[in-house]
Amino acid sequence: MGITSPSTVISPPKEIIEFLKNSKNLILATHINPEGDAIGSTVALGIALERLGKNTLLYDRDGVPNFYRFLPGHERFFNSDFKTLIKGFQESRGPVDTIILLDCNTIERAAIEVPPDTTILIIDHHEPPEAFKKPARAIPWIEPSAPATGVMVYYLIKALGVEIDYEIAVNLYTAIAIDTGTFRYSNTTPETLNLAAELLSKGVRPEQVSEALYDSWSINRFKLLIECLNTLEIIDGIAITYVTEESFKKTGTSQEDTENFSNFPRMIRDVKVSVFLRQIDANKWKASLRSKADIDVGEVARAFGGGGHRNAAGFIIEGSLEEIKKKIKDRLKLVAK
Repeated sequence: MGITSPSTVISPPKEIIEFLKNSKNLILATHINPEGDAIGSTVALGIALERLGKNTLLYDRDGVPNFYRFLPGHERFFNSDFKTLIKGFQESRGPVDTIILLDCNTIERAAIEVPPDTTILIIDHHEPPEAFKKPARAIPWIEPSAPATGVMVYYLIKALGVEIDYEIAVNLYTAIAIDTGTFRYSNTTPETLNLAAELLSKGVRPEQVSEALYDSWSINRFKLLIECLNTLEIIDGIAITYVTEESFKKTGTSQEDTENFSNFPRMIRDVKVSVFLRQIDANKWKASLRSKADIDVGEVARAFGGGGHRNAAGFIIEGSLEEIKKKIKDRLKLVAK
């Protein structure tokens, strides 16, 4: 999200194409707390591989948020104990030969354990963290210039020779729409719009996707947003908002309801960076950063052990709320100079 991308076609590595054609039993996993790119990309590729006769299992630890359950195929996801899932899959299908990480470049972020003698394919458009180490038996395909992982999956499905029908198209369209800000961010290129146009030709209706994503909030989620915006503070063009564990209890909501909260303060004319903090437990927070123009919040996130793009990034940080806010503001001031 928020990156500048050339208007060129992305070519999947031949190594990955051949490997997938020869694979039989595959687990497709995405990151914890998944959003539209993660879900849509995983479902689309899972459907395509099934049509090639592959045995697949889709996994994400936290399940599919309610507002993405309009997507056909979302019910393919499992989120029960990973070891138990693997055991049952292997008993019925045989050994797992491949695990595909989508929209995610580390095993830890997917919260999985890789069985022995299993190859990992990494398909992602995020810059890896500075401490990134390629796992053993891994084939990484990381394209930071791609607007979304959904774009990469689109070209991969094409290269595999699978026809893109409505079921695949609506998942890919949603994936790309989410990570381009519904085609508003600087990563929206002529190629991105041409790709979206092809997906629309398969029967995708943008007004239906838009309504599901943006106009179907529960009243409790709206109350949580109010709680969040009431914490707003702006200092030197940096807007900070947060949601605490108490906020979730008070409004009857959960972590999934905070998706897109980081973008609201960025609407303010004089705000250059929006920092949204979501409390995970007593002393741990998830930070989501969004920026305008040339402020590289990806650099900030990597400094704290996270990752992302120039204009959209995130990381996990421990400490008191005031300590964390000071650390982030100090780091942002260095980047903004």
